[in-house]
Amino acid sequence: MNSNTESSACADLYHRVKEHVNVIYPDADAARLVKQLVSAMKLDVKCQQPVPFSNLWNEKDVIVITYGDSLNRKNERPLVTLGSFLDSQLKDTVSGIHILPFFPYSSDEGFSVIDYLAVNETIGTWRDISEIASRYRLMSDLVINHCSSKSHWFENYQRGLMPGKAYFMEGDPQADLAEVVRPRTSPLLRKTETVDGIRYVWCTFSHDQVDLNFQNTEVLLEFVRIIRFYIEHGVNIFRLDAIAFLWKEPGTRCINLPQTHELIRLLRTLIEYCDPTAVIITETNIPNHENLTYFGNANEAHSIYNFSLPPLLLNAMVTGNCTHLKTWMMSMPPARNGTTYLNFIASHDGIGLRPAEGLLTGDETEDLVSTMEQFGGRISWRTSADGREQPYEINISLFDAMQGTVASGPDQWQLERFLCAHAIMLALEGIPAFYIHSLFGTQNDNTLLSETGQNRAINRHKWDADKLLEMLDDPASHHAKVFQGLQKLINIRTRQPAFHPNATQFTLQLGEQVFSFWRQSMDRVQSIFALHNVTNQTQTIALSDLNLIDMDEWVELITCTPIKDLRGKIELAPYGVLWISNKECSE
Repeated sequence: MNSNTESSACADLYHRVKEHVNVIYPDADAARLVKQLVSAMKLDVKCQQPVPFSNLWNEKDVIVITYGDSLNRKNERPLVTLGSFLDSQLKDTVSGIHILPFFPYSSDEGFSVIDYLAVNETIGTWRDISEIASRYRLMSDLVINHCSSKSHWFENYQRGLMPGKAYFMEGDPQADLAEVVRPRTSPLLRKTETVDGIRYVWCTFSHDQVDLNFQNTEVLLEFVRIIRFYIEHGVNIFRLDAIAFLWKEPGTRCINLPQTHELIRLLRTLIEYCDPTAVIITETNIPNHENLTYFGNANEAHSIYNFSLPPLLLNAMVTGNCTHLKTWMMSMPPARNGTTYLNFIASHDGIGLRPAEGLLTGDETEDLVSTMEQFGGRISWRTSADGREQPYEINISLFDAMQGTVASGPDQWQLERFLCAHAIMLALEGIPAFYIHSLFGTQNDNTLLSETGQNRAINRHKWDADKLLEMLDDPASHHAKVFQGLQKLINIRTRQPAFHPNATQFTLQLGEQVFSFWRQSMDRVQSIFALHNVTNQTQTIALSDLNLIDMDEWVELITCTPIKDLRGKIELAPYGVLWISNKECSE
């Protein structure tokens, strides 16, 4: 970039940041705050002009989600073990790695951060993080809504010292806070002693996770410095944790407020002028129509978690009926260039039920919850605005969640059902993300659940890396069957331009038992008809229903079987998958 271009980019940056500041902080000294923000991001030294509406991803992008210590080896730092496993087992399979909070923490498995600028010494060092980032796109959490009550900031808040003084959101216990949306059942306000007397601090999630006060611009500046530090250590994808709750105004629902959206736009502007390849992903576990607003006008999140997919896909697989999944998909707007969905069906938390509100009926949700409890799962609850407790998420390993059906309970189709669900995720519009335990078919960890008393621990097993490698080499092990089956599907997906995250997608109408859709590459050369049997019965499909073009040669990609008779019929085995393409198959 020449000096004139860089000068123009920096002038544009200042203008855009000032516009954001005027919306969020109308009473602030805008010129001073803009200068502080640009300096905190070190953009007063150098800035780069981002290219609008750029797709910073393609069909080869697949992300794995893991804790830094999900894999362990004696006398080796867990982050070193993780890097070694990625290189030996997944180098040609995944492109990115989301390491869940790797900072010192006091609770919630990392999401109660004590020090944002340190790596938890029990798992490794910043050098280990940067080593992984040099070979894979690194995704890191920005735990921005709250921090630990054991943090230096909160201790200083109590003492009236900086940094920390006025950093935390306070509330009035006499105020009407009934409308505040909560994902937990604990009291919202925590009584706290300070040098200025008793104060009540805001705790959206737990009393160890105290909400930060972004009405104080010093808090914003702290996080801009943190973001720059992460970029310097190789972070390329930022997951904005619990971002929907960021801005609070008593008398409102305190979720999805306009200032929250504008703060995301501001952070995006600063990040993309620092690193035009960086991506922002918003973590907003809320009803689907609210979640979609975080795309903004292609100027907020580059990507949003497709939170409705896990409960709807699980419901389809255990009921044998894809009606709700299909209806939801037809309602989803295509992501504009420069934005995309992040598709996942398992995570470190659980299968959220709020994103299924309005999509599944109350009775259907109850049936799903009851079935998952039968399969060994636990249920976490939240308190609704009217004071009722409602199921918030299902805590269960995805492999165990797929062990049977609502109607008949456990059956012999667990592996096939599990692989079919992931084939659907891989074929859909968006970037696929695999929780590491799904890659191995890890089962419920009832020992860890019992030891911790935390429902989410059931799906947070810690593997001995060498023992896991032995199982992955054992053909009789279901872990090996899952790993090899998923690797095969991933490797097929990453060779198909029609599976680009932004490629065209249309839902097909082939009944309630076959979830099917059509994808077309962005250059319109490749078409893929993706058919998935969500039942334990063989389904017969008339190829004439797909309207395959006679002039093309068609092949089923998973088996590399040519499709000769375009007017014939084709069978889908129980939980079978067919990806029919007009592009030559390459095994």
